Amino acid sequence: MSTEITRLDTPEGLLAHARELGVLLADVVADGASIGFVAPFGAEEAAAWWAARAPACGDGLTVWTARVGRLLVGTAGLVRAPQANGRHRAEVVKLMVHPGARGRGVAAALLATAEQAAWESGVKLLLLDTETGSAAEHLYRSAGWTKFGEVPDYAADPAGTLRASSFFHKSAESVAPSGGLRRGAGAARPGGPGGASVAAGGAEPGPLPPGAGPGRSVPGAAGGPRDGGEALGA
Repeated sequence: MSTEITRLDTPEGLLAHARELGVLLADVVADGASIGFVAPFGAEEAAAWWAARAPACGDGLTVWTARVGRLLVGTAGLVRAPQANGRHRAEVVKLMVHPGARGRGVAAALLATAEQAAWESGVKLLLLDTETGSAAEHLYRSAGWTKFGEVPDYAADPAGTLRASSFFHKSAESVAPSGGLRRGAGAARPGGPGGASVAAGGAEPGPLPPGAGPGRSVPGAAGGPRDGGEALGA
C-alpha cells in the first residue's frame, strides 16, 4: 500500500484536517517528540494549535499530510521567511510520523515532497532543526542536508528535560535538475510535487497496527525541538 501525500495550501483545507492532525501531534508528543510542546498535551489542545495556523496556510505556510489508506500517518510543513531580504529561504517545520508508521519511508517521502515544492517555488535555501542524536539526523544527512551547528540545552522535551538541537541547511544549488543531489553531495530521495501520491519505501509495507481506524493516526517518529521548528519522522 502506497503513501498518499496531499498538499494543504488554504485556510479551509487546514481547518478541515485540524482534528486529525491534532490526534497525530498529540500522539507524537506523547511518544517523546521534542517539537515545541510539553506534557500533558492532549488532542483537543493540539487540534486548536493547528486551527490557529490556518490563517497563514497559503500565505507563507504550506502543509502536507501523508495517509496510508484512510489513515493519517504523517505531516510536514514549509514556512517561507517573511523578511524582505529573506524571501529566498524557507524552513521545513513539524515533520512528524506517527510511531506505528515508522520504517515505511513516510518521513523521507514527506521531506522530499516539501523540498521539491520549495525548489519549484523559487526557494534557494532550506533550513531545519532537530533534537541532537535523534533518528532524524540520519534521515537528513542521507537526504543531502548539511549540519552546520549544535546548541546544547536548546529546548525541553515533553518531560521537561533540556536537550541539544542540531541545525541543518540544504541549498537549491546542491540539487540536480532531476531532483537528486549533484555529484559529490551524497544520495537523496526524489519526491513528487505537492498533492501527488508518493510510494514511501520500496517494499510493500506490512499490516498496520491493530485497532487503528479512520480518523486515528497510525502509530511513526519524532524529534525537532522548536515550536516553529521541525519534528522528525523515521
